[in-house]
Amino acid sequence: MGIVTEARFHLYKDKIFSLPLPLTDEDLLNSNFLLQKDEKKKLEVYYTPFDYINEKAIVVILGITPGLNQMKKAFTAAIENKHLSDEEVLHQVKKSASFEGTMRQNLITMLDELELPRYLGIASTSELFDAASHLVYNTSLLPYAVFFNHQNFNGSRPNILKTEMLYSYVKTYFLNDISRLENPLIIPLGVNVSKVLDYSYKNNPILKGFPHPSGSNGHRHRQFRENKKELKRQIENYFLHKR
Repeated sequence: MGIVTEARFHLYKDKIFSLPLPLTDEDLLNSNFLLQKDEKKKLEVYYTPFDYINEKAIVVILGITPGLNQMKKAFTAAIENKHLSDEEVLHQVKKSASFEGTMRQNLITMLDELELPRYLGIASTSELFDAASHLVYNTSLLPYAVFFNHQNFNGSRPNILKTEMLYSYVKTYFLNDISRLENPLIIPLGVNVSKVLDYSYKNNPILKGFPHPSGSNGHRHRQFRENKKELKRQIENYFLHKR
């Protein structure tokens, strides 16, 4: 299938599967799943079962890091599918939890307006999170949930490129994982993701100017409107040269 998983899941799956549903914040944000902590920088990194990699993906949708809501959704999906193989558990997690919530709907709306589905042979971007998940690799620069001062990390403070603890995750996971894919179109969600890509990654086509789809990004409508024509041109150009 060209699909691989990382080995880290087996270290945590028994702890994950033993959790009762519905999950609380305290079930997740504790020493059982804490990967790294820097009290001086007020940073914490928690394991999240987003280890599934789709090597055959045509499109990569790239966020900053899973937030608490996505983390909870990912753990829930893993528990609900624990009767499956590890690979299938992690696949279901990606489909269920990637960019889950308002962010996913905003993402679908914008990519539909850019006519991405037409190039992929599907009716809507929403299919990338279900029946057409084989076409996409949904991931983040920081694959596991990062919190700054006990809040979801938004990628701006502290600066990923100037924080070795954070940038080490970009190098160890994202840069390594993306090298397994063959020339996908990378869609970075927002300026903070784009800055890291501009610094550390030059290989694949990168969609420039796509706004972060978070509901808290009050500028996304204006940014999308101003960049829409150029974004459509970039997508068309990518698929024209891919043929």
